Amino acid sequence: MEAGSIVRKADETEHGRQGEDELRAQLHRMWGSVAGGWAEHAAYADARGATMTDTMLELSMPGPGERVLELACGAGGAGLAAAERVAPGGEVVLTDVVAEMTAIAAARADALGLRNVSTRELDLERIDEPDGSYDVVLCREGLMLVPDPARAVREIRRVLRPGGRVALTVWGPRERNPWLVVVFDSVTAELGVPTPPPGIPGPFSLEDADRLAGLLSDAGLADVVVRALPTPYRAASVDEWWTRTCALAGPLAQRLAALPDHARNAVRIRACEAISVYETPTGLEIPGLSLVAAAVRV
Repeated sequence: MEAGSIVRKADETEHGRQGEDELRAQLHRMWGSVAGGWAEHAAYADARGATMTDTMLELSMPGPGERVLELACGAGGAGLAAAERVAPGGEVVLTDVVAEMTAIAAARADALGLRNVSTRELDLERIDEPDGSYDVVLCREGLMLVPDPARAVREIRRVLRPGGRVALTVWGPRERNPWLVVVFDSVTAELGVPTPPPGIPGPFSLEDADRLAGLLSDAGLADVVVRALPTPYRAASVDEWWTRTCALAGPLAQRLAALPDHARNAVRIRACEAISVYETPTGLEIPGLSLVAAAVRV
């Protein structure tokens, strides 16, 4: 290869890295900006995610004296649920990429009187922890939102001790989750542009169970299991669904907030009309499907 070609290749590689770093910085700012919604709706997020969390804990089996790491913790629901299981002598570390989220998780742990829980700011793709330092890693609805999930899974394997277990959840196929797709489709129809925008990792980026299993096995993890888990969305009213979904869906919340009032109202009307097909006498009952994956470091 000629010297000029080598220089151009190096420049392109450096430019690509800068672009990836800027994307990550943008995503981090975005999640920090919606932390208030996660604080407000933390109890709901845990209630809806209870079956997911129970399944994760069933598969990863944290026990007394063990160290548990929750990544992309948000309000910390999965890690908080693990705290009693590792007592006495065990520890849970709740982590997120933004301090605004870990502050919420820390406040919730304190309110529950959990003295074996601490918090840290950690990037799922660059976990600043020593090799083999955890018995269990949990990640509820976080892996599908990072630019490089394969790198993140390799990092998860690295921080697990031999025999350590990981359990994580992501959203299943797009068509099986109308509770969120309806809003995406309404934004797309109103603005004429894809939602999420190209290049932004979306909630359905790991919707394929085989691909998810492959990420775990390719990282060197063993005994890989992937289960489909129904996760219906229940709300007392269409208005409640709209408010809560927009508050918790980070990129979506940011995009809606940037719209002019007339466009935002048009999206809302379109979405609420579409979701109303799921109304029942007791409120909204919207289908949802998650994938729960687990593996072991050998």
